[in-house]
Amino acid sequence: DFLQSVADMLSEFDVETKTISQREEYVNAKQQTSYRLRLVFSSKPQSLTALWSKIGYEYNRSRQQFANIAVQYLKHKQRITEERMTASEQAVTMRAAGVSPSAIFTTLISDRVNKRFIERSLYEGRDTAPRVNASFIAYDDYARDVTTGLGESGMVWEKIARIESVEFDDFVYDFTVVHSDHNFIANSFVVSNCGVRVLAAHISAEEIQPHIKNLATALYKNCPSGVGVSGNVKLKGDEFDQVLNNGGKWALTRGYARSEDLRHTEEYGALDSADASRVSARAKERGRNQLGTLGAGNHFIEVDRVAQVYDEPAADALGLFPGQVVVQIHCGSRGLGHQVCQDYVDRFQRTVREDKLEVPDRELVAAPYSSPEGQDYARAMAAAANFAFANRQALAFQIRRSFEETLAGRVRDFDLHQVYDIAHNMAKVEEHLVGKKKKKVLVHRKGTTRAFGPGSSVLPEDLREIGQPVLIPGSMGTMSFILVGTTGSMEQTFGSTCHGAGRVMSRSAARKSVRGEQLRERLQEQGIAVRAGSMSGLAEEAPEAYKDVSRVVDIVERAGIGKKVARLEPLAVIKG
Repeated sequence: DFLQSVADMLSEFDVETKTISQREEYVNAKQQTSYRLRLVFSSKPQSLTALWSKIGYEYNRSRQQFANIAVQYLKHKQRITEERMTASEQAVTMRAAGVSPSAIFTTLISDRVNKRFIERSLYEGRDTAPRVNASFIAYDDYARDVTTGLGESGMVWEKIARIESVEFDDFVYDFTVVHSDHNFIANSFVVSNCGVRVLAAHISAEEIQPHIKNLATALYKNCPSGVGVSGNVKLKGDEFDQVLNNGGKWALTRGYARSEDLRHTEEYGALDSADASRVSARAKERGRNQLGTLGAGNHFIEVDRVAQVYDEPAADALGLFPGQVVVQIHCGSRGLGHQVCQDYVDRFQRTVREDKLEVPDRELVAAPYSSPEGQDYARAMAAAANFAFANRQALAFQIRRSFEETLAGRVRDFDLHQVYDIAHNMAKVEEHLVGKKKKKVLVHRKGTTRAFGPGSSVLPEDLREIGQPVLIPGSMGTMSFILVGTTGSMEQTFGSTCHGAGRVMSRSAARKSVRGEQLRERLQEQGIAVRAGSMSGLAEEAPEAYKDVSRVVDIVERAGIGKKVARLEPLAVIKG
């Protein structure tokens, strides 16, 4: 039954299997019988292609590399056989039309179709699809050719089949590849609804130091990370729409949140304007299985200690003290948010053309907020933000579980309370002082974070006196900061400040200058436990790829748009 259920699941991915076979075996001299059951994959090329391209070997990078090569090899083989089949059919058609054999040979013979192949097609008939020609490249030679210079990236080279002239009146973006003609026209994507959450325990870093490696392993196990990874939150029926409409409130009903978590979350964990019906089926499909996942890139979970407190009253209000254990979560709305942005970028581009508006870059397309397009996007974006709130909440649940699994019976009060959760990719209608009058304005925060000052009515009562917490993570292996908003940010920046240090090195440049394995060793030598699914992804987020976050925060404070409360230093890093 178990093997049959596996076969049924495989069939949903177009992977064929053979009939499950059973064999009796003697296991010792007493001739006791055991039974071996075998589930065997079909060797049909289309089935193997589906297996290796749709499922693959996520647990083994080397096997995944071989699978990628095999998929391309099979596709290459299929193209050749299709060309030969086409030539065979053309030969028969030409002969029926009265074309002479010599003219047929001249027209159809190539390096992939020889004279004997055409003769068999004309005079002997062909009941089955042709095989590749005898000179077809061997797999080992093909594998060497298509991976030259690409290392273990998982990519393979493919030759250009044809070059066609197209009408295209827009910008052309050049990807960073060392080749003068390596240009692509491609739709980009926008990262949406990312945010940071900080949890804090009532224990010191010294108390968990003997258990930090086991804690890092538990976090890595319980908090799925990596590109395209699925989460362990199972949704029923239309429950996914409830997630999009209600965000953290949905998490509360499902037991993933505490009421105090929502109180210390921006917008109390849910944007009321969200409307799941404005989110495409494709976006929902991408997000349905990703609830409770970390993702990859610069997203992370980090166990830190409070290295320094700058503002004791604010730290007391947030439940922070020197030496304390805290946890940062940095992630967003995953594939759903990407797809929402892509869907509406495409839609807005049509609107711009219809309204005959000119923009300097196609990705600066826009629509009036009050227009049908603008309202649809605002509601879809709010739904993606709610997904992000729920996603970080589900991860917080798993982090609490990991702390319990690792520390229960070993240290005292290891429970984690929520310091705050805030987004840093969002657009919201807010009331601000413009000139001398208060006005409702649409504030776009892309790569920035909300930093409302003391007395703001949107803050919970226990934080209203100090101002809104601002969470600024540093690069992996360096310090991070907790700040609070100020009256200065309200006066100068619509209640906004930075959300991180900012890059000084592209991801590709970081991979060229830093090896993931060496970076992991360096961090471990500093006493930082590292769990990561990809060494190249680890290299992309090397500390040297980012600005000095301490200098950035100092500038923020001197500018009066944020006030330092505490500095955090890492003990363990979890990445996709």
